[in-house]
Amino acid sequence: MIRFLLLFSRQGKLRLQKWYTPLTDREKKKVIRDMMMLVLARPPRSCSFLQWKDLKIVSRRYASLYFCAGLEEQDNELLALEVLHRYVELLDKYFGNVCELDIIFNFEKAYFILDEFLMGGEILETSKVAVGVAMEEADTLQETMEEYMSKPAY
Repeated sequence: MIRFLLLFSRQGKLRLQKWYTPLTDREKKKVIRDMMMLVLARPPRSCSFLQWKDLKIVSRRYASLYFCAGLEEQDNELLALEVLHRYVELLDKYFGNVCELDIIFNFEKAYFILDEFLMGGEILETSKVAVGVAMEEADTLQETMEEYMSKPAY
């Protein structure tokens, strides 16, 4: 089970966070700070897997963003790396070559894609097509609501 998923920039700015186990705000801030220090300090060609406390940390850099996941001890690191890659593929499919600005300005879409793909730290949907259909339906609903709300009430 994935305990948390973090996206942060090379400058150490947190762009997205998803927690699958309950932690206090203080504990979350400590984990975020530790992950950024560990991952950002590593050389570019180093291994994507780390051991931190009782967790396995899997990280991967795509363009200017680092994707970092905390796993339980018995979980498979390679599968977690594939999960991170699939999430990036889903973001790419939706945004068309996703970049950091897409995450910043459309964070609700990035969270929605993540929630369609992962739930409770486990893979919910493996099909890129099914996640894409869910995103199209959500966008259609949003457009319909915006159109409905923009019409005068009289």
